[in-house]
Amino acid sequence: MNPVARLVAWARRSVGAVVLALPEPIRVRLVPHTLGYRAADLPAAIRPPAGEVRLLIAPANYAGQGFEWARAAERLSGVGAANLVISRGIDRGFRADHRVAENVAVDSEWWYRRHAAAVLEGFTHVLVEAERPILGGYCAGDVRREAGELRAAGLVVGYVSHGSDLRLPSRHAAREEWSPFRDQDWPLLPVLEETARGNAAFLAEQDATVFVSTPELVLDHPGAIWLPVVVDPARWSNATPVLRGGIPVVMHAPTNSVIKGTELIEPTTRRLHDEGVIDYRRIEGVPASDMPATLAMSDIILEQFRLGIYSATAIEAMAGGRLVIGYLSEQVRDHVRNLTGLEVPIVQATIDTLDVVLRDVATHPERYRAVAERGPMFAAAVHDGALTASVLEPFLRSGHPPS
Repeated sequence: MNPVARLVAWARRSVGAVVLALPEPIRVRLVPHTLGYRAADLPAAIRPPAGEVRLLIAPANYAGQGFEWARAAERLSGVGAANLVISRGIDRGFRADHRVAENVAVDSEWWYRRHAAAVLEGFTHVLVEAERPILGGYCAGDVRREAGELRAAGLVVGYVSHGSDLRLPSRHAAREEWSPFRDQDWPLLPVLEETARGNAAFLAEQDATVFVSTPELVLDHPGAIWLPVVVDPARWSNATPVLRGGIPVVMHAPTNSVIKGTELIEPTTRRLHDEGVIDYRRIEGVPASDMPATLAMSDIILEQFRLGIYSATAIEAMAGGRLVIGYLSEQVRDHVRNLTGLEVPIVQATIDTLDVVLRDVATHPERYRAVAERGPMFAAAVHDGALTASVLEPFLRSGHPPS
């Protein structure tokens, strides 16, 4: 290398070293490509809400539930709440109080140190979703270490599982005929099994309240408390008549086609569509903001047929007075009935019986309108946030939060 080239190389190394030594807020403006994020991607630290009890729910916000549970908690006197989503790629448009991209949360020391200080010093309670870290890179992603830091700061720590983070595939496959986990060729199966076992072991170590978003998850963590999903009934309410003439419009939203059984039910729905029995429409790529209007155009919503549970989509459809058809396990129906005194107004069907059920609805719509008409009352009574607030209250009144 000639002297000039050596000088240029030395200068580049020197400039690079100087840039790398600069504070992150300056470096991210000068050379954002070296960090993987821009200055605009660095949100301000969370500002704790007012209230004697200050709750943070983070980091998953699946189906927007972190946000909705926070609003439910705020129904309680003296409680302020906020949710944070540490996002992993696709933004489905669900509401959130605070957002940060996962690579920023993990890699930006400037952000995660300020975030951790805001959480540890400003909140009294945390609900950790899906056994994921809520402090970004502050504890290097170690949820056990993070739990220790939170408790050492005086926070009351609870956990809420959404589904696949805790649902043990082998246990589910043993009790449910149509369980997706019976498919031994499913590439995700070993990962889901390992993840659920690891998370169950972690929760068993914690002296903490554990909530679950669906009733069947209490089988995976005995002692867990069902935390009902929350929807805004007014947002989904509509005056469009259901099953009032013509070919019934049947919709299905395959948010997870393997779990919901989409490929197993569509031979039936497409055959009935071709026969003119139903007008089948598959809902995909619809932003969350447009879903109320989309569901309002349906008569029937097909829920899921493999897990034995009902999801937020089913609740939204019930709130809008649509007829919901799906498979619910007796354990789920019993759990809801025992807690609320109400029957879940979802018409029971399996993959084997869906053809018969849909033909019966199309032939005798008046029999099923009464079921659909019970949906708004059920959604309001169980899923408008009031019941959820009462479920959260013992946890939020526990401990001795700092003033």
